[in-house]
Amino acid sequence: MTNKQPPLLGGIMIIAGGTIGAGMLANPISTAGVWFTGSLLILIYTWFCMMSSGLMLLEANLHYPTGASFDTIVKDLLGNGWNVLNGLSLAFVLYILTYAYITSGGGITEEMANQLLSTEQNPVAIGRTAGALVFTFVLAAFVWFSTKAVDRFSTVLIAGMVISFFLSVSGLVASSHGELLFDSAVRSDPHYVSYAFVALPVCLVSFGFHQNVPSLVKYYDRNAGKVAKSVFIGTFLALLIYVLWQLAIQGNLPRAEFAPVIEKGGDIAALLNVLGQYIRTDYIGVALNFFAYMAIASSFLGVTLGLFDYIADLCGFDDSRAGRSKTALVTFLPPLLLSLKFPYGFVIAIGYAGLAATIWAAIVPALLAKASRTKFPQRQYTVFGGNLMVYFVIFFGLLNILSQLAAQFGWLPVFKG
Repeated sequence: MTNKQPPLLGGIMIIAGGTIGAGMLANPISTAGVWFTGSLLILIYTWFCMMSSGLMLLEANLHYPTGASFDTIVKDLLGNGWNVLNGLSLAFVLYILTYAYITSGGGITEEMANQLLSTEQNPVAIGRTAGALVFTFVLAAFVWFSTKAVDRFSTVLIAGMVISFFLSVSGLVASSHGELLFDSAVRSDPHYVSYAFVALPVCLVSFGFHQNVPSLVKYYDRNAGKVAKSVFIGTFLALLIYVLWQLAIQGNLPRAEFAPVIEKGGDIAALLNVLGQYIRTDYIGVALNFFAYMAIASSFLGVTLGLFDYIADLCGFDDSRAGRSKTALVTFLPPLLLSLKFPYGFVIAIGYAGLAATIWAAIVPALLAKASRTKFPQRQYTVFGGNLMVYFVIFFGLLNILSQLAAQFGWLPVFKG
């Protein structure tokens, strides 16, 4: 008798849930230069390459025992050098995303607290620092307490995120304007193509799910077909949601109005404030604020839980209250201090995260697939496209790295609104 495997829907939800997060909030801002048509092309290109790299990781993973980690596979196929680089890039991504979520979560906390505490006679302004501190300490308490506490609270946040997303996006999509989405003047911008390169690393972060592939191999008892279908359908579902999000934002907010948002580093609170000037229905603005806040909070919990466990293992901190407190300080204090020093760096931080994520989510999986084909001639599963697809994904990774570096060094013009 064979054990009955879990349904395909479970794997799809694991991939979609691991992919969709606060990173998507930066997409309309980063693609404002190329606008709606250009953003669709960038998102489809990024989705295809990241989905393919996930399947390449699956191909390599199947040559190792069930439960083998990224660390085990990279060390065996690519050596200690690549393994160290892969580990450092992963840690950097987790830290920089934590900073990004504190900056935006703190901004929305400040706005919401000011609205709740203010009256016409007595306006209240708690300040950005207080917002960041409240956001960080409340959510960090769940991570410090236990993984179970994070699990329970994340479930509540994700449920609220789904409800508020459809409440807000359905209204925004219905009110979107075609003349805004397909503005012919956008493509006459002399820097149109350059803006596309700058947007690539930010969009890449929105398709990070690769840490879930080894888990799915175990979940489906090494059934490559089910894992591959979960990766394809789950990431495609994320792509559709991102397209709806682009349609909702860029269909209601004129391209020129992104200037104050970009000036504040893509701050989500600033985006919601500007968008509020163009939304007539109050409940859409409220639902959009709740969606953004819950997306950032749930992503913060997921990222920091992984970083917390990584730090505890790396530093040898035990699971006692004192040990967990030490881990919490190392996990949360550096990005919190960075956020207090640079409170408007959401899109910039997401871009840097994309730069590092390119290594472990694009280049390394492609190299693993190529190395595994040499080491293991007999294969249970092979990604479509052969070695040509491997080089295609590596080129995508290198293009992301070069684009991010070129933008930072001023070699590419950046859209300012």
